[in-house]
Amino acid sequence: MDTRESGSWIAAQLAAGLAREAVTVRFAGLITTPGVAYLTRNDDFVAGVMISASHNPYQDNGIKIFGHSGYKLPDPAELELEERIFSLVEEGSRASAPPLVIEEQLDQRYLDYLASTLKRSLAGIRVVVDCGHGAASHLAEALLVRLGATVHAVGCAPNGRNINLNCGALHVEQLARTVVETGADAGFAFDGDADRCIAVAASGKIVDGDHVMLVCAQHLLSRNQLAGNGHGPVVVATVMSNLGLEKALAAIGVGLVRTPVGDKYVLEEMVRRAAPLGGEQSGHIIFLQHATTGDGLLTALTLLDIMASSGQSLDALTSAMSVYPQKLVNVRVTARRPLEELDTVRREISAAESELGPHGRVLVRFSGTEPLARVMVEGPAMDVVETLTARIADAIRAELCP
Repeated sequence: MDTRESGSWIAAQLAAGLAREAVTVRFAGLITTPGVAYLTRNDDFVAGVMISASHNPYQDNGIKIFGHSGYKLPDPAELELEERIFSLVEEGSRASAPPLVIEEQLDQRYLDYLASTLKRSLAGIRVVVDCGHGAASHLAEALLVRLGATVHAVGCAPNGRNINLNCGALHVEQLARTVVETGADAGFAFDGDADRCIAVAASGKIVDGDHVMLVCAQHLLSRNQLAGNGHGPVVVATVMSNLGLEKALAAIGVGLVRTPVGDKYVLEEMVRRAAPLGGEQSGHIIFLQHATTGDGLLTALTLLDIMASSGQSLDALTSAMSVYPQKLVNVRVTARRPLEELDTVRREISAAESELGPHGRVLVRFSGTEPLARVMVEGPAMDVVETLTARIADAIRAELCP
């Protein structure tokens, strides 16, 4: 679980239900989502469960389930489980909760594995980490110090209610200031369950998932390790990745394949193409050679390894990417209707796409977890982007927010 105050109660209920069905449960306590995925596939566990709501506030919580393969369950399996759960709720079934004993050696096995992926010492490198008062709070600093880095850690005092609160991967402004003030070589911010990482360069520049994918793609390409299953070197990202990433990759002969939003969909496409690298702008980066899910700690180690091996700063490594101005607006809606049925919205989207041509993108979609319509526009200038975004958002409000 991560550090939310509801985690222990949910863990106890899960363990009780599993025990009732004669399933043996082992409890890692506070650990990251990728840590659970690693342990599940590298031991004789039939499944792994992570209790977390990732980047959401502490009031939210949920579970992520991994099969023995270390991959998240496919959608049909998740749907079947949900149907069974709702049927149990209707029956009023409830299990008594036995005490859970935390096995700290499970965390240690995961850290040992992460350390084994690094090929050189981090001695002399100064790092700031912001753990968002989440699952990495007791892991990140210990791992980096073990590997030789000098570490300044913040966001490592969870109290059950401060996870992701003005800190971590969603709020990197303070981390950027701290990196500059302390003269650090880099900073890394993690979300609540540490499956994503946003980096900060020595100058204070924010290095999001798009920048990270470019840096890692350049590194893998230079070692002939980016080729997939015979279709040339590619990186898999989502529809949210900046047009600047696509153009920077094209400049070095690497294709960009886009999927719907969600690291699950990125991973599915990576497996299909045997692509070693993929991720999301939000900081979920998947290194298929090492992991079956996004891993914030692994991302940080990989960037530090590239910095050490190349002798270049994170500022220099990310300089090849020009970020296109991008605006994202969330519109709270009272109903969902297919976009193709919304005439005014369709007209505004079409007009925006015509105005931008090949120099921008328009993406409108509904959130998968909240009653929101998300409007994203990229273009050559921020004033153009803001105007087009506002027009589309206003059209959605008129149609879906009576």
